[in-house]
Amino acid sequence: MSALHGYQQRSWGSRIGIAIGCVVALAAAGYVGSVVGPHFKSASTSSTSTTSTRPQSTTTSTLAHASVKVLVANGTQEANTAAHFTQQLQQQGWNVGTPTNSTSPATTTSVYYGVFWQQSAIQIATELGAPATAVKPLTSAVPVPNATGYDVVVVIGSDLAGTGFPATTAPAVGASTTTTAGTAPTT
Repeated sequence: MSALHGYQQRSWGSRIGIAIGCVVALAAAGYVGSVVGPHFKSASTSSTSTTSTRPQSTTTSTLAHASVKVLVANGTQEANTAAHFTQQLQQQGWNVGTPTNSTSPATTTSVYYGVFWQQSAIQIATELGAPATAVKPLTSAVPVPNATGYDVVVVIGSDLAGTGFPATTAPAVGASTTTTAGTAPTT
């Protein structure tokens, strides 16, 4: 056997040894990862879910109703409309503010959502019986005074106002309506 031939054999032998060593190292790393990895994953998942206060995208649907600030406004002349729907949303767990009136009449109901709150607005629209087309981004043009600070603003239109609820529905807790001689509250 020549010296060159012996060198090539040792070279292939070394290469095979290194390859076997790498395979063993990868197998050991995989085993350690499968044993230790779930412990790190559950710890990081629990800390992430407990510190998160806002959804990261508009597709999040696990947000609690009580963490969404909702304002309901009456866009009709029918008394107690906003109070009725405020009470309905409150009973379903939403964090609702004092019902109010819109600054302009609304023939159709609109559910306006702030940044990150589209999924909540879709849920509210569904719970109220409004169509999916009622859900719109919240802008400064929303016809409701003092809407700042709310995540979702609902303007009840005449399409939902005439859905059969009694006109004597009491306003939600904390709601105030005032009347003057000869007029009825419209919230």
